[in-house]
Amino acid sequence: MATRSRPDLLPALEGVTVVFHCASPAPSSDNKELFYRVNYTGTKAVIQACKEAGVQKVVLTSSASVVFEGTDVKDGTEDLPYAKKPIDYYTETKILQEKEVLGANNPDENFLTVAIRPHGIFGPRDPQLVPILVETARKGKMKFIIGDGKNLVDFTYVENVVHGHILAAESLHKNSPVCGKAYHITNDEPVPFWEFLSRVLVGLDYEPPRYRLPYLLVYYLALLLSLLALLLKPFIAFKPTFTPMRVALAGTHHYYSCKRAKEDMGYRPLVSLDQAIERTVQSYPQLRWAE
Repeated sequence: MATRSRPDLLPALEGVTVVFHCASPAPSSDNKELFYRVNYTGTKAVIQACKEAGVQKVVLTSSASVVFEGTDVKDGTEDLPYAKKPIDYYTETKILQEKEVLGANNPDENFLTVAIRPHGIFGPRDPQLVPILVETARKGKMKFIIGDGKNLVDFTYVENVVHGHILAAESLHKNSPVCGKAYHITNDEPVPFWEFLSRVLVGLDYEPPRYRLPYLLVYYLALLLSLLALLLKPFIAFKPTFTPMRVALAGTHHYYSCKRAKEDMGYRPLVSLDQAIERTVQSYPQLRWAE
């Protein structure tokens, strides 16, 4: 929806009072123009169309990465500033997107907005996290743990993300503390990054990673490979498996506080992390290891 022109959006918004704006290219894409066109230009078109159509509430699917710069974030709150050095172009445009949506909040005109910041979304039949993880394992590239393996990360089950969106929409009304704010929505159960991946892999009958590599060594090797790929781009096209951004995500702490969402919206995760992992693994029988 977000890439259409404003006139094209108006028929779809007729009689609508709440819009959930979830459109975005996959974070793994390297199409900078597409990110900008969807996350920024497209979002501006959505906001304008919503105002013209009389939509009263807009709930944005943002990302906790808007405050992440590749270094540790422990129990991060929404008061953290936007990243001055975003880890990728996806994050850079999500910052622009969130600013547009929250800046459009105007109770005097009965136009209310809120941004939900999930982190590490996963769930049954998702085409991203688990299939990519399994493909990497099948290629023999999941043997190593980056760092000491103790870095805590939020992974958020999709049902909890949806629950957060619904609570946000229900809480949006004049004089509500929710108006014009961003909220972290997670499973509220930080887990070691490599433990989470190992539980998914073992659940699908794959070997978990066992060998450790120093974080800084891998990070600088990834940085060198990225620079090499950039220099050779006119002659040879190759995409490194590990980029500095992916190494940072795999080797640092990044988990976030849900305190504000609990206080302002009554948020509590509906599905525990243990239940979420079990449901997710069971949804991929076709990805199990076969001799």
